[in-house]
Amino acid sequence: MKKALSIFTLLLLMAATMQAQEKQPDWKRWHYLSEAEMHDKTRGVSFTETDPPTGEPRFVAEFEPMQGVMIRYPLGIPTSLVAQMSNNCMVYCIVATQQQNQAQSSFQNAGVNMSNVTFVNAASNSYWVRDYAPWYIFEDRHPAIVDNIYNRPRPDDDNMSGVFANFWDIPMYGMRVEHTGGNMMQDGRGHGVSDDLVFNENLQHLNINEATVRQRMRDYLGIDPYHVTIDPQGDYIAHVDCWGKYLAPDKILIARLPQSNPRYPYYEQVAEYFENTNCCWGYPYKVYRVDEPGGYTVAPYTNSLILNKTVYVPLGSNSNYNNQALAVYQEAMPGYEIVGVTNNTNTPWENTDALHCRTRGVMDFDMLYIDHRNVLFGEQEWQDSIPVVSKFIAYSGANLKQDSLLVYYSIDGGTYQTAHMIATDAPDVYIGYIKGYHGGSEIDYYVFGADESGHRYTQPVFADLDPHHFTMEAHQPAGELVITPDTLWFNQMGETKQFVISNETNEAVTIIDVEPEAPSFNLWENTFPHTLQPGERLTVTINFQSPPGKDTYLPYEILVRTTLGDRIVMGMVLNTALDSGFVIVGAPVVEFNDLNSNPQQVYMQNRFFGSQIPVKVLSVTENETDYLSFEPQGTLPYTVEPADYFDLDVYVNAMVKGYVQTTFTVHTDQNDCTYGVTINENLLSVNELSAEAKLYPNPTTGQFTVEGANVAKVEVFNLVGQKVHQAEGQVINIDAAEWHKGIYLVNILEQNGSVVTKKLVVK
Repeated sequence: MKKALSIFTLLLLMAATMQAQEKQPDWKRWHYLSEAEMHDKTRGVSFTETDPPTGEPRFVAEFEPMQGVMIRYPLGIPTSLVAQMSNNCMVYCIVATQQQNQAQSSFQNAGVNMSNVTFVNAASNSYWVRDYAPWYIFEDRHPAIVDNIYNRPRPDDDNMSGVFANFWDIPMYGMRVEHTGGNMMQDGRGHGVSDDLVFNENLQHLNINEATVRQRMRDYLGIDPYHVTIDPQGDYIAHVDCWGKYLAPDKILIARLPQSNPRYPYYEQVAEYFENTNCCWGYPYKVYRVDEPGGYTVAPYTNSLILNKTVYVPLGSNSNYNNQALAVYQEAMPGYEIVGVTNNTNTPWENTDALHCRTRGVMDFDMLYIDHRNVLFGEQEWQDSIPVVSKFIAYSGANLKQDSLLVYYSIDGGTYQTAHMIATDAPDVYIGYIKGYHGGSEIDYYVFGADESGHRYTQPVFADLDPHHFTMEAHQPAGELVITPDTLWFNQMGETKQFVISNETNEAVTIIDVEPEAPSFNLWENTFPHTLQPGERLTVTINFQSPPGKDTYLPYEILVRTTLGDRIVMGMVLNTALDSGFVIVGAPVVEFNDLNSNPQQVYMQNRFFGSQIPVKVLSVTENETDYLSFEPQGTLPYTVEPADYFDLDVYVNAMVKGYVQTTFTVHTDQNDCTYGVTINENLLSVNELSAEAKLYPNPTTGQFTVEGANVAKVEVFNLVGQKVHQAEGQVINIDAAEWHKGIYLVNILEQNGSVVTKKLVVK
């Protein structure tokens, strides 16, 4: 009996040993350290640390436009996939020189589009390109690479950032953080995600704490906030792409296991974190779940590759789960082509190593970037029109197509309308307005842009298939007449234009008469008085007959007289054959009467309509005195096209005292425009900064200080009159790092009651 028991025990031990051997990693195949590498503690042998970028870094997201995709030969992916990707974009293949002919022959036999293949000759240790390939960023408007210490002792792989920095001839910055591409995903707008492997390895290998890692991610990559979670998979690899993936700035895909799986609560913990965390657009992430069976069943669905408008999804060993995964991607990314990819080679997909690990996109260095950050969502407070503000950056250096910067919007499921976006004072920032909705309206919208190089983009990338969405709060009009549009633009004589008067009151309103100011504007087919019942509309037609004089480009008022009071519609002649030169629009005198009138904005217009002559603004000079300062539109010399405007901010210098009149001239290559200036002497007499009060540094790139023994309070306003900061004390430190770049007015209130206004420039 003891002998039989011993044999049984021996069999059990042999089975356990065989099972343990079966579970040991296949060093040649797994995304893992080899036995030799397990004992090799060296990392980043050839790494060189540098200062961070001096410009603003932007770490581009995988779902943004890509010029190409990086792979390595010998491959870890099927050649059939290389063929598919070569019809999507350029394929950059890392290959040793002696193996290039073999790679080329293999690609040609697989039907790869060789005109879209570029071989980059370099030594490499593995095909896990995702982990060691360059991290591409934009530094301001220019492409660059950020290199980190690769968390594997593979020196050839770790050199790859330098190889491609030389290949592209672009700057490379050395960030002393141990990291790996499989454990990094980013949204292109400053948010990033990794699991806590990044903190553990940097503390263990480099003695770098969490705060330092976060600071360097912010300085080199622009990543802030940096979402660092647990590793729910709990496997050796600890890479975020094995369980999660950014699909859009507001969408994250996270795997889900059966409740019976011991790792189930960890996956749910991560999913719950993102469900309760705001994305860059200000609302919680939309979390999509892809089911995986767990165990040894291969289901590497989050380890996919997004390449322009296609998603390549690695398929597992269970067809039902495969089909469900493809359906989740299609739901989350409407308009994209979702392609399932099987790898039946000697390098099959693993749950810890699949398609994403073995490829990496190369950002389009010439992309058009749209950053509409103040996304409208939820219920918005009622207003007649709602602004949509967006930044447009053409990294190609091409001009934006001004007529193609648009807000597309749909009200209550109706046909999409467009609103043109116009430039603001802030660089690259444009604004458009959504109008025509009612209280309780449901509004869908997206932003579109195009540049002269042919690049186009939308935000969201799904456009009308999954637009931004908000609701306007309930609103009951009370005694309002709505006239749209409020300005009629006429292009030629004999032309007719219309405006609509809508009675949005609760009572009947009589339109007594419509009276154009200029004799060249005439009513057309309308009779007054006319009574509008609540909810009724009246269309009024105006005809432009002939110019009233030599200078035809003047605004004329069309008076609408009603029982609720008078309304004004402007009539403008946009384009005639008569030239008027470069002219002052409005009064030729600038008046400064109080603190709120500093600065004053003046406008000029190029009225060379017929001859289409551009005007170049050369300089602005004050005549005889030195009491003013100027902030022109754009950088001088500045070209003003026919019908376009040029605006100029005029400031009274704070130290001026006792002078009440001066002039200044705007000089152009066609003619000059001279303005008179009158200044309230009392304003200047109290606007003298006391000898003890100081404001420094000015200009500032972040913090500035106001100090003085007599200082009581400081108020800071932007140029549209909004108060952005206030504080009290004799020494006041103000952090302007998060403010928009531009000019601000700083009111310094002294203890004796006097007020000093200073112009502050934030760069």
